[in-house]
Amino acid sequence: MSSNADATMTCPPPSQGKLITVLSIDGGGIRGLIPSTILASLEAKLQLDGPDARIADYFDVIAGTSTGALVTSMLAAPGENKRPLFAAKDINKFYLDNGPKIFPQARSGFLAPVTSLVGSLLGPKYDGKYLHDKIKSLTNDVTLADTLTNIIVPTFDVKFLQPIIFNTYEAKKDPLKNAHLSDICISTSAAPTYFPAHYFKTQDPSGKLPDSEYHLIDGGVAANNPTMAAISMITKEVLSRNPDFNHGKPAEYDNYLIISLGTGSPKQAEKYTAPECAKWGLREWLIDGSFTPIIDIFSHASADMVDIHAAVLFKALRVEKNYLRIQVDSLIGDTASVDIATKKNMDALIQIGESLLKKKVSRVNIDTGKYEVVDNEGTNEEALARFATKLSEERKLRQANLNSH
Repeated sequence: MSSNADATMTCPPPSQGKLITVLSIDGGGIRGLIPSTILASLEAKLQLDGPDARIADYFDVIAGTSTGALVTSMLAAPGENKRPLFAAKDINKFYLDNGPKIFPQARSGFLAPVTSLVGSLLGPKYDGKYLHDKIKSLTNDVTLADTLTNIIVPTFDVKFLQPIIFNTYEAKKDPLKNAHLSDICISTSAAPTYFPAHYFKTQDPSGKLPDSEYHLIDGGVAANNPTMAAISMITKEVLSRNPDFNHGKPAEYDNYLIISLGTGSPKQAEKYTAPECAKWGLREWLIDGSFTPIIDIFSHASADMVDIHAAVLFKALRVEKNYLRIQVDSLIGDTASVDIATKKNMDALIQIGESLLKKKVSRVNIDTGKYEVVDNEGTNEEALARFATKLSEERKLRQANLNSH
């Protein structure tokens, strides 16, 4: 890959190859440092094709919820020369520089818990202004249809009580679904109790259709792990005979190559007990130190259900190695929080991401919900290297087929 090929690096469609390639990134606030550390390793391995290789050049779909959508946008939004806004190795710096301003830490002192409780009862913990301004300055006027590869971002509409899954496929066909990337990222990051809900409208440029209005909160309430949302959207495109997918039937999931990155959970820390929760009222479910138990429980349950579904599906198809889930379920203390953006905690999250690379490939045990080491698949870093080779081979095959037409 030469540097003069930069402008043509985007991925040819799956119809030119054998696989459908998906990258999925969970929500989790400041814990986005964990998947972004892993993504830096993956992109470095993809540079077997040259130093200009970027993740968006190899994946048909990048799906992200909440903080995962912010990472997705950095990987897929066009910057200079229609190349990705960020290299994966630079995303951690974004979190380190901006995390403390997105999640300003409350003052300590004996009145701090009371102040925090009163604040949480009166409105969101954060006003979101810095986050909103930062997202807008990063993405400018980029819309969903402008992304360098297809992206999928779940949100939830509180007016109509239904998930809204923004995706590039529909945005290219329907101007009312072609929202600005900034509005989508602000919406999917609007975690209840943490950030305010987001309202915006989309317009039909021709003026023939009425405006669409959206009343959105964090997609994590519906799909904190967006892997199955991505598979569903792709299946929908296959069923609608999108020419990008003319080589297979919708149920042929053994053609998929999926990397799914979690942001960690405190499952093994055994954080709560039934006797303890049995005494809780609304206040305790809403606030427990730096945690919001009801939100944490919903998001972890949502993410785990998707992982179980995907793991069972790929096992049934005997293509387990085509699905790589990298997740840690032993977070403790501050690292389990979504909004403790101190330098110490952010450094600890990066260390967790780095240690995950050295750990053995694990898969969820559907009976216990815990991750168990898989024999003979090496470390997560070695698995990423194998995926990078497959992704490179698939991309070269597609380019060769495209050039032979």
